[in-house]
Amino acid sequence: MNVSRRTSAVLADSATLLVAVIIYVIPFVFVFLTAAKTPAEAGLFQFNLPDHFQLLKNIREVVTFGDNKMLRALWNSTIITAGSIVIMIALASLVAVVLQRRSDRVASIAGAIMLAGLIIPPAVVPTVFLLQRLGLFTTLLSMILVDVAFNIPFAILILRAFVGTIPRELDEAAIVEGASPLRVFSSVLFPLLQPAIMTVVITATVAIFNDFVGPLYFLPGANNVTAPLTLFSFMSQFNSQWNLVFADVVVVTILPLIAFVFFQKQLVSGITSGAIKG
Repeated sequence: MNVSRRTSAVLADSATLLVAVIIYVIPFVFVFLTAAKTPAEAGLFQFNLPDHFQLLKNIREVVTFGDNKMLRALWNSTIITAGSIVIMIALASLVAVVLQRRSDRVASIAGAIMLAGLIIPPAVVPTVFLLQRLGLFTTLLSMILVDVAFNIPFAILILRAFVGTIPRELDEAAIVEGASPLRVFSSVLFPLLQPAIMTVVITATVAIFNDFVGPLYFLPGANNVTAPLTLFSFMSQFNSQWNLVFADVVVVTILPLIAFVFFQKQLVSGITSGAIKG
C-alpha cells in the first residue's frame, strides 16, 4: 500500500512538473532562442538553435534604437512602478488595518466595495475624461494614480488577511501605554506586516512594470513610452523584425523575473500566512 501511494505521489509530482515546464519554461526558451537569431531565422518561428547566436547584438540594437528609446521607457516604467508601490502600500496598509479591526456596518460596506474592485472591469473612457478634467492626462502621475486604483483592492485583500493574524492584545497594550492610533499602526502593526507587504510589492511590481494596456490608453505620447510599449517599435503591418521583438521581450521581462526569483520565498510566506491564520 505504501509503495503504491509513493508511486502515485511520484507520478503526480512528475506530471505537475511536466505541465509547469510546458506552460512556463518552453515559451521562455522559445523567446530566448528567437531573440538570439538573425531576422531571416526569426521569421521562420522554428524551435531550434540559431545558426549565428547574436543575442547581445540584438539587445544592444533594441536598447539604442530611436535615440535610446528603451532607456527612456525603462526609466518611465521604473518611476511609475515605484510611485505606485509607495502610494499603494501606504494607503492599503491603513485601510486593511481599519477594515480588519472594525466590525461595524461601515467597515462591511467598505470591504464589499474593495472586493468589487477585484471583479468589476475598469472603465477606460470615464477614467480618461476624469484625468483630462483634472489636467493630469498624459502625465506619469496620472498613470501612477490609475495603477494604484487598479491594484489596491488586491493589496487590501492580502494585507487585511494578514492583519487578522496579529493579536488584538498588541493594540490594546500599546493604547494602555498611551500610544495614539497612528502610533499603534506605525510602531506596532506596520512592522509586523512586512511579509504581506513584500508579497504585495512583488506581485504589484511585476503587474505594473509589465502593464501594456494601461499606458496604451492612459499615457499616450512618444515621451511617455513605457517598456512594454516599445514592442511597437519593431512591429509593423508588412515587415516586423521578430528577432528584435523577442529581444525587446527579453529586456522587458528580465528585471521582474529577477525580482520574482530572489523574493519568491517572501511571496509564498506572505500569502500562506494570511491564508492559514486569517
